[in-house]
Amino acid sequence: MSSLELRIPPLALVLIAAALMALIAYFVPAPWTVPYPAPVLIACAFGLAGVAIAVSGVIEFRRQRTTVNPFTPERSSSLVASGIYRRTRNPMYLGFLLLLVGWAALLSNFAALAPIPAFIAYMNRFQIQPEERALEQHFGAEFVAYMHKVRRWF
Repeated sequence: MSSLELRIPPLALVLIAAALMALIAYFVPAPWTVPYPAPVLIACAFGLAGVAIAVSGVIEFRRQRTTVNPFTPERSSSLVASGIYRRTRNPMYLGFLLLLVGWAALLSNFAALAPIPAFIAYMNRFQIQPEERALEQHFGAEFVAYMHKVRRWF
């Protein structure tokens, strides 16, 4: 296991990415600035979708009475494959991603999108892969079948 695996809280990564996006938008001016109609409306649409998806993931975990703690996937009491988990294995992380896209829309700067691929890559490598390994060890073939049926992000 890498020293970075399951170490940084996902919400902290969102805040770090959002701060980087704001700095980039501030320091990288036109031609990267994109004036378009209703940036607040677009940002709110992505943000609300992100919150709804992330919260639905938390609600489903609570319904199944299993842990939401991303640092202890081995403590999962049940494999959650219902609700939003029929569409995505990581609705909370997908919700965070949509929040970042909404933030980029509000910043109205193409360069502000740069941290988003890094966020996805980091989450895949240091958060999701270790979680999946732990869940496969814990739930075995049931989790493997679920992984083949439901995509990681969307």
